[in-house]
Amino acid sequence: MAENRASEYTEGTPCWVDAQLPDLEAGKRFYGELFGWTFEDQPTGTVRALKDGDPVASLARKTDGRLPTVWTVSFWTPDADSLCARIRAAGGRVVAPPAPFGDLGRTALVTDPEGAVFSLWEPGTATGFGRRHEPGTFAWVQLYTRDTETANAFYGDLFHDALFGEGADPEFGRAPVSEVFAPEMPPHLLVHFAVTELEPALETVTRLGGRTQVPPFETSYGTAAVVTDNQGASFALLRR
Repeated sequence: MAENRASEYTEGTPCWVDAQLPDLEAGKRFYGELFGWTFEDQPTGTVRALKDGDPVASLARKTDGRLPTVWTVSFWTPDADSLCARIRAAGGRVVAPPAPFGDLGRTALVTDPEGAVFSLWEPGTATGFGRRHEPGTFAWVQLYTRDTETANAFYGDLFHDALFGEGADPEFGRAPVSEVFAPEMPPHLLVHFAVTELEPALETVTRLGGRTQVPPFETSYGTAAVVTDNQGASFALLRR
């Protein structure tokens, strides 16, 4: 059963993930084998990833070699313009203001006060994930930050209902950078995908040309490992 219902999303709920890659065909081969994804080319020039026929992510060709090769999470909002104004007022930055993405919705690229990058998604015909919280789909996003107090205030205010509202079941947490990464690692949001077992998934990552960046470690939300794909994009594997 697809989990793509507007009523499931509160402002601040992670609703989509996308990767900016130099080589889309290489990305399709890597993630297709790792997660069992199939792919559809989109009129927007992106490639939509499907799990058992339902949308779970997208891949896009990186148009500027100076840009990072990354996975980015989008948070759902009913009003991207209003949320951008609140982000600026709270010390964040709007990198790319809200703009239409075909008839699918409107998207904006922003940062928090420490520079961690994320996207906003205001739905049109596309609400968000068709599947999540199952193997090969989005499971969690973790903010790694140097200033946890500032992060708590920033995200807690922007996304209060998603994080703390009645019946909230957050899919978003935070931790100090030094808890997992070297202290010089920039603040960032790390997308997690669910797997049934970690070790076979890590072996597949290596066989496909990726690498293990941080070996398995225990968290409050499961056992995670941080990896990079065959083009350098970091993400995490999560077993619950």
